[in-house]
Amino acid sequence: MPWGWALVRQRAVGRGQRGSAVCPEVPKLLVEPPWTPPVLWDRVTLTCQGSGTAAATTWYKDGQRWRLQGPDRLRVTESGTYQCDRPGTGLSPPVSVFNGEGAWLVLQVPARALLEGDTVTLRCRSWQNNPATWVSFYREEKQLQLFRDGTELSLSPLRLHHSGRYCCRGSVDSEVSRGWKESAPVTVTVGLGVPTVSPSPFPCSCQEAPGQVSGGAPAVTPLSPFPRHTLRPPLIPAGPPRRRGSCWSPTAWAASGRG
Repeated sequence: MPWGWALVRQRAVGRGQRGSAVCPEVPKLLVEPPWTPPVLWDRVTLTCQGSGTAAATTWYKDGQRWRLQGPDRLRVTESGTYQCDRPGTGLSPPVSVFNGEGAWLVLQVPARALLEGDTVTLRCRSWQNNPATWVSFYREEKQLQLFRDGTELSLSPLRLHHSGRYCCRGSVDSEVSRGWKESAPVTVTVGLGVPTVSPSPFPCSCQEAPGQVSGGAPAVTPLSPFPRHTLRPPLIPAGPPRRRGSCWSPTAWAASGRG
């Protein structure tokens, strides 16, 4: 090959190699404990994962630059929406952490991809881990299972038809409030690829027909305060709930003097 052609070919190859450079991946936030939505009473830790120097991690809270070039691990002590980035990588998807005030029950799902064939556990958590009994899990307003003392529902093996809107209801006993409570609904999408898990803007009510909820980003919006009916006195169930139409109601109610 003539020397001139070899030089042209070498320059062309060099340009091709430079043009095919791989862009750095966008960082992502690892949530510990690995549940969503994360709540402050779980002592949540966020880890910024991705390319770049860990010591050059920049943290953002509620859309504002919060910490410059800090460590890649953050112990969350305030509620809010968090993101991170590193030089040349861009912002991570947001993660919202809640203080849980006003939400007497919180339905949590694993903070990871939910794929067919997996074993997945849904947790119905009471505020500040107060006792919760007679917990029922619902999918699209249909009761799946009732537990007298348990607060977790296992789906195994996970199938595409498990996708839908889930919520839980149960009796909460705390120093602040006693009675039947319900969680905000969570939309779970199962697939062969990476699914999305996001709260639904619709209340989990048997009396209201939900609209269609599309899968969104994994960002979590604040939970709706519960209970919605603040004028009803606190109640204590005297037995397990029974079905009434598409819903359920406790077999008996007893008024409590505790607020």
